[in-house]
Amino acid sequence: MTKYIFVTGGVTSSLGKGIISASLAKLLQARGYSVTIQKFDPYINIDPGTLNPYEHGECYVTEDGAETDLDLGHYERFLNTPTSQANNITTGRIYQNVIEHERRGDYLGKTVQVVPHITDEIKRNIKLLGESGQYDIVITEIGGTVGDIESLPFVEAVRQFRWEMGSNNSLVIHLTLIPYLSAAGELKTKPTQHSVKALLEQGVQPDILVCRTEHRISTDLRKKIALFCNVNINAVIESIDAESIYDVPLLMLKEQLDKTVLAKLKLPLKTEPDLENWKGFLGHLKNPTSEIRVGVIGKYVELPDAYKSITEAFIHAGAKNECKVNLKYIHSENITDDNAGEKLGQLDALLVAPGFGNRGIEGKISAIRYARENNIPFLGICLGMQCAVIEFGRNVLGLKDANSTEMAEKTKVPVICLMEEQKKVKNKGGTMRLGAYPCEIKKGSKAWAAYGKGRISERHRHRYEFNNTYLEQYNQSGMLTSGINPDSGLVEMIELKNHPWFMGCQFHPELKSTVANPHPLFVKFVEAAKTYKAEHRPQKV
Repeated sequence: MTKYIFVTGGVTSSLGKGIISASLAKLLQARGYSVTIQKFDPYINIDPGTLNPYEHGECYVTEDGAETDLDLGHYERFLNTPTSQANNITTGRIYQNVIEHERRGDYLGKTVQVVPHITDEIKRNIKLLGESGQYDIVITEIGGTVGDIESLPFVEAVRQFRWEMGSNNSLVIHLTLIPYLSAAGELKTKPTQHSVKALLEQGVQPDILVCRTEHRISTDLRKKIALFCNVNINAVIESIDAESIYDVPLLMLKEQLDKTVLAKLKLPLKTEPDLENWKGFLGHLKNPTSEIRVGVIGKYVELPDAYKSITEAFIHAGAKNECKVNLKYIHSENITDDNAGEKLGQLDALLVAPGFGNRGIEGKISAIRYARENNIPFLGICLGMQCAVIEFGRNVLGLKDANSTEMAEKTKVPVICLMEEQKKVKNKGGTMRLGAYPCEIKKGSKAWAAYGKGRISERHRHRYEFNNTYLEQYNQSGMLTSGINPDSGLVEMIELKNHPWFMGCQFHPELKSTVANPHPLFVKFVEAAKTYKAEHRPQKV
């Protein structure tokens, strides 16, 4: 029988439920168990696809085209296994499903209520992954904070689920905060006690407490927490602030979180966890032999979570190259042709980030022009690739009015245009070109050198594409369309023939980068930046 673990949070948001869930899953996986993680988000949006990045951070896209919470990125990066639509459920999707059942008459005229209809639908989704037969353990992260109105149905569903499944087949981990009062010079447990009390009022007794803290928790403090929160002392787990999120699995191993979980679920320890590759990654990450500065040009740079997967992909690629990658986030609205040298001159590489809409577009184009003319390594992702196409059209091909119909609907030179199948689309949510699509790469290209093969699959999230009317003109003038979708002829990758390393991709390579498998484009990009720095900024003896 599949075992179920629920992770809830109290006191405050942003304590790191996703990282704790992913870290526990990594430890259980390293012990030989098949594990997956799902995220239940309490907001009423069907998915985060229509949310502004400032509102919720990046929208993470899965292989099957689901637009999901950014925590699913952590799950994939830690476990090196893909997630799907079933791994992210929102209140909006739960209510949508229930209302569709009601409209079909599936409830036989019953009054539709939160209990049992909403909670039953939540429980059905909890069981979906477990009933697939693929997993020994399913970890379910409940978004929000205990006590929030939005999360009440989810907590109630967990209460019912645990009663139905029995005490040995499920457990609850509650993540809470032990704040340090500098004036008093001590850690305070009262917020944790109140948080557990709030959970108890909803009928759920946590089995394990994971306590976020800035300082070590003494044995006496653990005893106090255990006594007042009704858990065993070995179930009070310290989660001290870490240098990197990738340290957390090893910190949880030291705290024996995995052993405590397996004991409570009546599961054998199997083998000692195999974390040699993970430790090797951390060794490279913390002991780099070189260092580079990469500019990330975007328009949501005030919130780093808007580019979370890009940030993590650089960490993976940096470790692979034994190189520390220092990211400098630069707002594209602040860049012009005139000040590009001043803003970008000290960087070893430029990445132009994805996005939507025309705000900041001219700054992205100016940054790309600077990278092209000064032979600085460049990577453009999605809109970043499209901006590279526009820049090349304007400044190399002489197509002064080159633009995207997203930015200028009536442009006379639409080198980027709305995809044909998107022209009749009215609804915004879930209607883009989403998920994994194949791409065929031309031999002899830099793309081929990066991937080492001629056919790849990458994840997409866009409505606009390279206009193939201009394909021959671009190819003849030095921009190679090195990656093409074999079914639609859509241009997936571009690169410059007479540039050390200049690439753009319509897809999102950052979404497939993991600790175990750093993405080859990012690995080669960091390598190119190291070469550029060595050639242009020789170290003083």
